Amino acid sequence: MLTDSQPSIDIPVPQKTIIKLEHIYKIYGAGDAEVIALDNVNLEINQGEYCAIMGASGSGKSTVMNMIGCLDRPSSGQYYLDGEDVANLSEAALAKTRNLKIGFVFQQYHLLSQLSAIENVMLPMVYAGIKGNERVDRAADALKRVGMGHRLKNKPNEMSGGQQQRVAIARAIVNQPVLLLADEPTGALDSHTTREVIDLFTELNQGGITVVIVTHELDVGRATRRIVWFRDGQVIHNNLSPQDLSLVAAS
Repeated sequence: MLTDSQPSIDIPVPQKTIIKLEHIYKIYGAGDAEVIALDNVNLEINQGEYCAIMGASGSGKSTVMNMIGCLDRPSSGQYYLDGEDVANLSEAALAKTRNLKIGFVFQQYHLLSQLSAIENVMLPMVYAGIKGNERVDRAADALKRVGMGHRLKNKPNEMSGGQQQRVAIARAIVNQPVLLLADEPTGALDSHTTREVIDLFTELNQGGITVVIVTHELDVGRATRRIVWFRDGQVIHNNLSPQDLSLVAAS
């Protein structure tokens, strides 16, 4: 029992690991044509992190994005997503895991042109088996969260590029995934709209969502809190600060 003279001790709460890559190799081809795209990659990203994966063209960042997103399998090594070993799941189990645990945002918005904003956002819930009324409510809430509550019925051709990307982000978070994974999400946007979208990612992260952005844009990387730098298929810097990014990019 504590008394007034006994100070309390704050015991740190261990962070949950969302992404854990262990000795990941990805090899294409064989013999003289063999290409090692990922070379013994070890990486952990914890719940609530805001992380950028960066590197020059051909560094392996896109390959590791496909690995993290369960879009590709390693040649060897283990990948644990939210504590589950997903490296050897069946195709059906892997597809279910992608839909429920990962929200994807891409450079091209991949919205269906014939559907309204709310209908596009509802699609992941259809595949997850969520019933109609709940789908409508959750999709509307997700669109409001990204500042698109006034555009529920608009189709993609009635929205700007930035607005379409906001709808794509709403679609990515509607299933309440453990990870929001973005691949060059500002590549098709002007500088002003890029800032707005990055501010939105920051806001979502501050709301508790784990965000990983794969990007070559220094300004996007600087907006995150941790940068993982790839070169020749390897992690060169595992925990680079945004302040040191320019030095590494110039080397």
